[in-house]
Amino acid sequence: MRLKIQWLTVALGFLSIVSNSQSKKTILPKTYVASKTTTPIVIDGDDSDTSWSKADWTDLFEDIENNVKPKYETKVKMLWDETNFYILAKIDEPHVWANLKQRDTIIFYNNDFEVFIDPDSDTFNYYELEINALNTAWDLFLSKPYRENDNVVLNDWNIPGLKSAVKIKGTLNNPNDTDQGWVLEMAIPWASYRKSYNEKNVPADQFWRVNFSRVNWQHTVRNGSYQRKKDPDGKFLPEYNWVWSPMGVINMHEPEKWGYVYFSSKEGKDSFTIPQDEKVRWELYNLYRAQKQYYNQHKTWAKSLVNLTKETITVEGKILKPVLENHTTGYNISVKSPFSNQTLVVRQDGKIIQK
Repeated sequence: MRLKIQWLTVALGFLSIVSNSQSKKTILPKTYVASKTTTPIVIDGDDSDTSWSKADWTDLFEDIENNVKPKYETKVKMLWDETNFYILAKIDEPHVWANLKQRDTIIFYNNDFEVFIDPDSDTFNYYELEINALNTAWDLFLSKPYRENDNVVLNDWNIPGLKSAVKIKGTLNNPNDTDQGWVLEMAIPWASYRKSYNEKNVPADQFWRVNFSRVNWQHTVRNGSYQRKKDPDGKFLPEYNWVWSPMGVINMHEPEKWGYVYFSSKEGKDSFTIPQDEKVRWELYNLYRAQKQYYNQHKTWAKSLVNLTKETITVEGKILKPVLENHTTGYNISVKSPFSNQTLVVRQDGKIIQK
């Protein structure tokens, strides 16, 4: 298992990790209100269910690193009921191809669609699901982000009761025609995210941190089959990564930047505003990343916030003064929120605690 985990970490890193890279622009997570559906949804890869007609599309996906418009459009709808989280993805693609058929292989070596979910918003213990146009799934559990330099992947974890279906608008693996794309429909049971027996974890009128990614490769055709394109030296050309909520770097594994999906039980349209405490968290993660960078340069943690940025942070016009505490195994940075009077703490391993 250890060798398999290490191999997976390296493979995933090919797509998802840019070591020590940080965005130099402000990242504002997207939001979406998922309505509760009372009408059964048939998972068949078709968006003709009445419930889907009542759901809004997300904004079109954008490039993961900047605001460059992707070559092809991608958008998503979301719904929920007491059993499942429903996701419908519309993926425009003039050449729909896939050749990976075995579950839990590295699906992003094909063009794919990916789902990332962090139920409790602490950046630890989150879930990833990748599916290609053959409806082959790779589902995995991550105990912490890769930036913590540890064996964090549980590849043998599966989503019990996952239902997914793909409908091709065109012909799969036929380079002799032009396709419109593919539609992916899925139902993910809430029970998949339970941490203990009989835990009630249906997020009615709550938000979870969620993001979606689409991997798209440049391709060539050899002997009538699609293949990833290589440069003159025989190396695969880089993939495109298009996402719902922007990341600012080529790295999906920064869960604090993911979007907010609010699961509304209200009949009709509802609204959602990102809580002010979340903005305090964003500032704490800026300090966390600054500490990471400081450690990489000096091989020790900063002893004062002045060494990182400054001793205060500003959230919604309020000036806050975080406290940096060093200890034998790392540090804590804490601050009391003026919005909830709760204390938020980010640790040296990136996990955030609210108390």
